[in-house]
Amino acid sequence: MRLATALLLTILSAPLAAEAQPGAKTSRIGFLGNSTAVLEANLVGPFREGFRELGYVEGRDLIIEYRWAGGQYDRFPTLIAELVALKVDVIVTAGTPAALAVRRATTTIPLVMVAVGDPIGSGLVASLGRPGGNATGLVSIAPDLEGKRLQLLREVVPKLSDVTFLLNPANPFHVASEKEGRAAAKALGLKVSFVAVRAESEFDRAFQAIARQRPGALVMFADRLFLHHRARIVEFAAGNRFPAVYPYTELVEAGGLMSFGPSYPGMHKRAAYFVDKILKGVKPADLPMEQPSKFELVINVRTAKALGLTIPRSVLLRADELIQ
Repeated sequence: MRLATALLLTILSAPLAAEAQPGAKTSRIGFLGNSTAVLEANLVGPFREGFRELGYVEGRDLIIEYRWAGGQYDRFPTLIAELVALKVDVIVTAGTPAALAVRRATTTIPLVMVAVGDPIGSGLVASLGRPGGNATGLVSIAPDLEGKRLQLLREVVPKLSDVTFLLNPANPFHVASEKEGRAAAKALGLKVSFVAVRAESEFDRAFQAIARQRPGALVMFADRLFLHHRARIVEFAAGNRFPAVYPYTELVEAGGLMSFGPSYPGMHKRAAYFVDKILKGVKPADLPMEQPSKFELVINVRTAKALGLTIPRSVLLRADELIQ
């Protein structure tokens, strides 16, 4: 298993070098990663699997050009310029900031968005059914998602009275997330505060502010900057004994308490379907965007014990995965 993982990471660390067979048409796909090849291996793996299941052979039918931002959104324009110069046929992104950066750079190269927050509100598409323009893909939001995460925290921590949200003002989607979080907290009778982190350099200041507030729990909004720095966030929560709910399973695997959200690996696999349709001549404007139909609850039982929490049986029975 370790050998297989090492080989996968080696392959993902650089663009594919294999050449297409003579006479075959080879498509070139740009993959704009928010983090690094290592930290996004669990997403790229399903993405590539999606192509294999559709009959594509990498190096013969398509070449994937990876570009990694390393958690720095300000690198997007340079990385996108490199993909444009390579004349890629399609660009694939994850999250709202990366998608917006591509749209600012080009309105002609087809864009497949994975896990974009509010594509209509952020001006990326005209509608989910008829996106228009050069973009389509998969949406990561659903009604009252933040409310459901808060409800989970209340069930696990019955005496919860106040919550702090971690958000990124550089992510346009977080405007809607903050509004939803406030409404959900009010409905549950919870006091709420918000702490902002726009870049890696701001984590220390944010953590100090949260430590001073001593909230009863933390909620992290979905953002690729936070996913990239997940070990740092989980370590802070554990060190201060804060129960927390996250949008990404990866944070629970790193030691976080709970996550609730759509399957991001599943959405990356499904992205291959959109790329395939575009390569076969369908315009992104005519490809309806898809919303998540299934949400996964993952609980780290070991972390719950370390925090002195007893997870109610009703919550355990709803969990898709329990990490012991």
